[in-house]
Amino acid sequence: MQTATLAVAENMRLVKDELRQTRNRKRIKALALVAPLAIFLLLIFVVPIAMLLTRAVENPEVVGALPTTSRTLHGWDRKQLPGDAAYVALMSDLTALQDGDSLGGLARRLNTELPGFHTLVMKTARALPFTDDDGKTVPLTQARERLVNFDARWGELPYWQAIAKNSSRYSAFYVLAALDHRQNAFGEVVPADPDASIYLNIFARTFGISAVVTCFALLIGFPLAYWISTLPGRRANLMMILVLIPFWTSILVRVAAWIVLLQGQGLVNKALMASGMTRAPLELLFNRVGVYISMTHILLPFMILPLYSVMKSIPPTYQRAAVSLGSHPFAAFWRVYLPQTYPGVGAGALLVFILSIGYYITPALLGGPNDQMISYYVAYFTNVSINWGMACALGGLLLAATLVLYVVYGRLTRAELGMG
Repeated sequence: MQTATLAVAENMRLVKDELRQTRNRKRIKALALVAPLAIFLLLIFVVPIAMLLTRAVENPEVVGALPTTSRTLHGWDRKQLPGDAAYVALMSDLTALQDGDSLGGLARRLNTELPGFHTLVMKTARALPFTDDDGKTVPLTQARERLVNFDARWGELPYWQAIAKNSSRYSAFYVLAALDHRQNAFGEVVPADPDASIYLNIFARTFGISAVVTCFALLIGFPLAYWISTLPGRRANLMMILVLIPFWTSILVRVAAWIVLLQGQGLVNKALMASGMTRAPLELLFNRVGVYISMTHILLPFMILPLYSVMKSIPPTYQRAAVSLGSHPFAAFWRVYLPQTYPGVGAGALLVFILSIGYYITPALLGGPNDQMISYYVAYFTNVSINWGMACALGGLLLAATLVLYVVYGRLTRAELGMG
């Protein structure tokens, strides 16, 4: 009896080992199939984004151009002028700085901290090395005296505080600026000056425009998707082709078409005046109205497609059963049909909203100065002012907001499905 029991246990162990090996082989095969795509996405998508995001916290200009000065100022209390060693280090670094790009980058970076610093750095670097009346190079031991005599600003505390603030290779300067905050002279995070506090308002404007466009797309897309889902197969396919036609047209072409339609003498204004609804042309271009109309039209298919796919899978017998049991048709729709469309509503709204917050061309061409979204400023810092740090900080915050929205939607979806 004991021998039989041991044999059964041994057989169970062998079966479990074989099942485990089979599962491991299947996992390895699955990983081998997915690995090329994962590596492609890692190299083409994840790594470039990560490299760009690091530009938002990189601060190499000062520490790269003034390495000795940066080390000397480490641990300085920033409450009074630094010692002679800091002046010696500064004169030594500026004298050795021959690279025009490094000098220009240093001057531009310090000028963002304190206006006028660009001129001070360039003027001082060109004058070095200092010489006496006999043409001999002034020794470094006279660095403080000669620098202050050359320009009195080297004897002022704010200029040294600006150098000390940027004496690290990494800094939150651009991220804080994108959030309308800054570091004061002692490294403490404080709100930015009111004249420089614009980005939180721009983010609010971006999310506000995106929310309105999402609501318009839902209000138009829901009944349209419901109507298409009730049509016979051939007619439904034809309607879906008409919905998808905008995908085959360039966004720039569609925006140009809306400019023609919405202008003062365009078809929309002519139709409104011919019908007697207005007596004069409406201002539909270069304002928020034009942005809403064009973005809603462009993004409407992204709302209809998820809604249609969900509605098509809902059996129509559910509503008929509710009506046959005495429910009002509207009540049957509201309490039986509508809750089953929530996954499609959530997916469509999330898709439209995420696409909206990254829009650039439509607000730039159809909106006014107060209608530009955050992507406009990312493009400005990238192409015009060549400030990659600020562009990456704004883009990183936009990416973070998108990921948060996706996580929230995922949690809501799991809760709706009862997955906890």
